[in-house]
Amino acid sequence: MPLGKVTSYGAIATYLGAARSARMVGWAMNKAHNLEDIPAHRVVNRKGLLTGKHHFDGTNLMQQLLENEGIVVVENQIQDLEKVFWNPSEEL
Repeated sequence: MPLGKVTSYGAIATYLGAARSARMVGWAMNKAHNLEDIPAHRVVNRKGLLTGKHHFDGTNLMQQLLENEGIVVVENQIQDLEKVFWNPSEEL
């Protein structure tokens, strides 16, 4: 996933051919959030909410990681989601 972009659990599920499995993607991201080569902090819900933030150390680590990449977050909500959204299915 490109630096400075976010995607959703559902977009990943659709890309994997399991469109109704967004929750499973969420579980996988929960298990992977500490792995350096998996940018789990860039995965948000379909509305751009930081629903996975509680799985990161510290209260605002997910937001801080996103902001370090230039993504604006206000009250746990990605701003200008359509500008920073990356759809993996479009990469095919």
